[in-house]
Amino acid sequence: MSKEVRDLEPSVVWNHFEDLNAVPRPSKKEGRVISFMKSFGNALGLETLQDKIGNVIIKKPATSGLEDRATVILQAHLDMVHQKNSDTEFDFEQQGINSYINGDWVTADGTTLGADNGMGVAAIMAVLSSEEVQNPPIEALFTVDEETGMTGALELDKDILSGSILLNLDTEEDDELSIGCAGGVDTVAKLKYKEESLPDQALQYAISVKGLKGGHSGMEIHLGRGNANKIMNRLIWNCEDSFGLKVNSIEGGSLRNAIPRESFGKIIVNSDDFLTEFSRRKEEIEEELKHTEPELEISIRETSGIDKVIPKDIQKKVLEAIYSVHNGVYRMSSIMTDLVETSSSLAIVSIKNGLFQAESLQRSSFESSKWDIAATIAGPFRLIGCEVSHHGSYPGWAPNTESVILNCVKEQYNIMFGEEPRVLAGHGGLECGIIGERYPDLDMISFGPTIKNPHSPDEKVNIASVGKFWNFLKAILINSPKSSLYVRTCKQGSSELCC
Repeated sequence: MSKEVRDLEPSVVWNHFEDLNAVPRPSKKEGRVISFMKSFGNALGLETLQDKIGNVIIKKPATSGLEDRATVILQAHLDMVHQKNSDTEFDFEQQGINSYINGDWVTADGTTLGADNGMGVAAIMAVLSSEEVQNPPIEALFTVDEETGMTGALELDKDILSGSILLNLDTEEDDELSIGCAGGVDTVAKLKYKEESLPDQALQYAISVKGLKGGHSGMEIHLGRGNANKIMNRLIWNCEDSFGLKVNSIEGGSLRNAIPRESFGKIIVNSDDFLTEFSRRKEEIEEELKHTEPELEISIRETSGIDKVIPKDIQKKVLEAIYSVHNGVYRMSSIMTDLVETSSSLAIVSIKNGLFQAESLQRSSFESSKWDIAATIAGPFRLIGCEVSHHGSYPGWAPNTESVILNCVKEQYNIMFGEEPRVLAGHGGLECGIIGERYPDLDMISFGPTIKNPHSPDEKVNIASVGKFWNFLKAILINSPKSSLYVRTCKQGSSELCC
């Protein structure tokens, strides 16, 4: 862990962030970080709960003078995306993140940093542990498994929270207030095949595509970044007849919600003339992407040990399907300027040991469009005989421009920073839509510090923005709405205070 990072201001936030990053916290394996968070709450003498799925809730009473304020739920997720550079040796299940200062940013050594959503978690920990921060009644909600299916939010107990306001601390630009997000669904295609033995006198090669920026397949899908799976496919597509190309294996991408940065393949050909064609395609791709992907590395080298390949007819179908399946922005919003409405990211492609598998994530602001793009992606794979399934569907979060907390937060931002914040809906998935389904009376907003390149080893958080975020959060809490502004209708038809 980094002493230099711990010495940054606000130290209370950075120290909690470093403490959190010392705890391995992969999605679906959050046992250690759950225990860490429960120990943290209990050590403070605060009411600490865990629901059946593993979400941790810590409750802190209001400080003197703020007892009449609406109860505020502070929410962030405990898990983090695990990505590393191919030449970095790191065990995410055993090691803590190695963070360091790089100019105006904090980043990690060859891995994701975990600022998504560790900075939000750290800020909540700072509120809970502080004896100086003035706060309304607080319910701190730490969810699990946000990054691989949002199951923590989906399985959140419906009776464990009583708050009226939810502040989600998972937005990644410090001048943004998020009031909506896209829903999503995973599409998985599988096709089994019987491997064939190598033809005589085959030339064996290993191909690598790496150095791409990758990143968040929701927040950064519109930036035109290269997709390693698409690039690999383009390098070898339609070479069966001319060069006798057959695939032994392809492994591209590793996470469902990250733009794939790397792909590695093993092939055979019957003529070294393939190298000339490969070089031509490589130069074309590098020229097209030289401005968006300056670090792209495409290479080929001789290899050995290949003994099985995919049958020619199956291979041709698979490569055609990968080529034809949509990747990137599908439709821009007609409601909000510069907002991606619908997209798809071909996240993972695997061909090996008799099984082809492709995993992609579709996102949309509209539930109907989400399923439309999912059907569009499924079509090419179904046509070649794949078994296609959809998993992990979660709803979007519809914007509420009349929100009480939105107006309060906008006013506070203007007072503190002398300008209007950007109020928008994002294309990335947030847990607000799911939590809002379980607690439909909640008034919600999302904000956070500036984080760049989440879901990639280039992830970094701006140091100055963390201080801005922390001061803004404290100001929101001390100026939070009174509980009398929130009323709801009981089952019997009478009104009562939300909190």
